[in-house]
Amino acid sequence: MTAVAMATAVCASAQDKNYELQDVVVTGTRNATDQRHLPLTVTVVDNEKLNEQYRTSVLPTVMEQTPGLFTTSRGILGYGVSTGAAGSMKIRGIGSGAELLVLIDGQPQYAGLMGHPIPDAYQTMMVERVEVLRGPASLLYGSNAMAGVVNIVTRQMHQDGVKTYIQLQGGSYGTFSADATNRVKAGKFTSIVGAQYLRTDGHRPNSEFEQLAGYVKLGYDFTANWKAVGDLNVTHFNSSNPGAINKPFIDNDSKITRGLASISILNNYKKTSGALRAYLDWGHHNIDDGYNPGGSPKTTLYKHNDYIGGLTWYQSASFFEGNLVTVGVDWQHFGGSAWNEDKVTSKKTYLAKDGSEKLHEDEVAGYIDFRQDITSWLSVDAGLRLDYHSVIGTELVPQGGLSFHLNPTADLKALVSKGFRNPIIREMYMFPPATTDLEPERMMNYELSFTQRFNGRGHFGANLFYIKGDNLITNVRIDGKPRNVNSGEFKNWGLELSGDYRIDSHWSLNANYSHLRMDTPLDGAPEGKLYVGTNFQQGKWAVAAGLQSISGLYLTTGDAPEKENYTLLSATVSYKVVPCATLFVKGENILAEQYQTYAGFPMPKATFMGGVKVSL
Repeated sequence: MTAVAMATAVCASAQDKNYELQDVVVTGTRNATDQRHLPLTVTVVDNEKLNEQYRTSVLPTVMEQTPGLFTTSRGILGYGVSTGAAGSMKIRGIGSGAELLVLIDGQPQYAGLMGHPIPDAYQTMMVERVEVLRGPASLLYGSNAMAGVVNIVTRQMHQDGVKTYIQLQGGSYGTFSADATNRVKAGKFTSIVGAQYLRTDGHRPNSEFEQLAGYVKLGYDFTANWKAVGDLNVTHFNSSNPGAINKPFIDNDSKITRGLASISILNNYKKTSGALRAYLDWGHHNIDDGYNPGGSPKTTLYKHNDYIGGLTWYQSASFFEGNLVTVGVDWQHFGGSAWNEDKVTSKKTYLAKDGSEKLHEDEVAGYIDFRQDITSWLSVDAGLRLDYHSVIGTELVPQGGLSFHLNPTADLKALVSKGFRNPIIREMYMFPPATTDLEPERMMNYELSFTQRFNGRGHFGANLFYIKGDNLITNVRIDGKPRNVNSGEFKNWGLELSGDYRIDSHWSLNANYSHLRMDTPLDGAPEGKLYVGTNFQQGKWAVAAGLQSISGLYLTTGDAPEKENYTLLSATVSYKVVPCATLFVKGENILAEQYQTYAGFPMPKATFMGGVKVSL
């Protein structure tokens, strides 16, 4: 029986209801807040937009839809870790490793030893929407949020019933993926369960990738005002790195397992709301660094176990009309062990410079954020964070902004905000460059933005920013030996534009553009980034197409920087064969552009996929 016939046999006529967020976001204040009253710049990518091209990872779509955000890639699927890994995210040219914080439902998600995000863990199947805060978010989220925040908000279930979807697709280079998600709401109880399998042979020799992931989220409403939510997310992937074209690798393979678990108690009243959450993020990495053709295989494997455990509490309250005060406390304990393990004898050699088996640090912080509508046309926002690190010491993080409501559909905002990043464990204690006397990286962000809405049919946004940073941690040679030091400074400034408009019931458009000037260029940061997308719907047919143009992308920097310019066209055509089954075909890089986002790693030319999505 074909997939379509099976879908026809089991289809239910009930369809999922769409819930529009309008201008409400959670990332800027930790609770649902009207974006018009916040001086922060936030891009929201909803579930419909994330799924219209049937991608398994959220990052390609989020990058297209967010001005100023750029993510590197190295193949058709998979980002990997360690040497040769892609998935490096930058906002406004900042974020080479740990300067950009990824959250899952407000919970930090990064490797406890290395400090960087794990992009292969961000699957579309579990996502309700993604909120990108462009610019420093250290007031609420502390270290690693220096450049901004990508907050992945997981799936929700609003009505009693059962919703299930299954998605299968396959195509170029032996690529195949299967996703399944089940959502249940029965009175006070909700559950969301998802599973994913994907694999590809890759477009280059030795570039295979395979991943298996599972996600569970359970909720219970004790009363109309109190509820509990618990979740567990586990991802395992096997990734092969082919190396740069001019320096290929053999057997450079990684076996990575990442896990994330949390339990939260939430309250929501008319005048106050908040949450208490305990969480744990962990990982096990098993890496063979491989060898160059003609060389000899490595005799050891690199392995590490890392973790981040913590508690976070916040409570927001409105004491009088137009007022919102949020107070919160965060505590984190993070670290792990890293070692080289002999392939034959299993003997371990720990990689901390002092030979320690385990490394760990603690961080505790308190913050307050105050917002007040002074008049019908002016809102004021101010906040302060006091952050204490067990090794580095204390950091003060101020933030302030104004929102001018020019009329019911237009806002002008001004923001001054500080971002910082504490040195990570690797930089202080691991490998030869490690230095224990490092200080935090710091930056100040100055921003002016304007937003115009078009009576529910669309919006237009523009903002100017200027960033000045110092104390950047760089690697230099002192007495012939590598060493991490605080020596870097930078100034970035630029312009970001975004807009969308629904022309009629069939056609809609969206576009964004960002221009970035850097006095100290960084790899993986483009000077110009443009995206134009269109959607068409007619009866059972739907078409989504997008054109992305990148200019002045720095592949390498220095005395003779290498830059890349390219334009990519993508398109997806889908047909609803029955009320709950849709067939689709899609193409990426349809123009077969030759390009790379990471030096030495050319991307595939035109790739095509086809599949079916069943919604029950």
